[in-house]
Amino acid sequence: MEKSGGKVVFQGNSALTLDAKGRMTIPARYRDALMESAHGALTITRNFDGGLLIYPRSVWEEKRETIMQLPMSARHVQRMLLGNAQDVDIDGSGRVLIAPELRTATAMIKDVVLVGMGRHFDLWDAQMFAQMQAADMAKGLPESLDDFSL
Repeated sequence: MEKSGGKVVFQGNSALTLDAKGRMTIPARYRDALMESAHGALTITRNFDGGLLIYPRSVWEEKRETIMQLPMSARHVQRMLLGNAQDVDIDGSGRVLIAPELRTATAMIKDVVLVGMGRHFDLWDAQMFAQMQAADMAKGLPESLDDFSL
């Protein structure tokens, strides 16, 4: 976790375990920043790749406004993102509950990976994340990034 231009930026990934009730402990390296910048308020929703998106609530509220303004031709996007959104709070033990509906839709049972994606997180079933990473490595960089330098 870093600060860029006064905004919190999340990066890196963490292998985590959901407990029997579907709760996930937020890694300490992110928890303090989330408590400070978002007062522990998060929103979790589905993405289009089979995982979940986790936003600090203030960031989600900005995204939600944009999503609500989408044209009728993007109604399926609104249904996916808004229709699955769940507001959660980090509890006193540093955990958040991943709703049963979201766990079922994404086949998350126990082992998960939390991935910092800048202003939000992706959450993946660990096996699916490993498969996706292997597929991403096999693809290499797309042509549109030919000028991209590491």
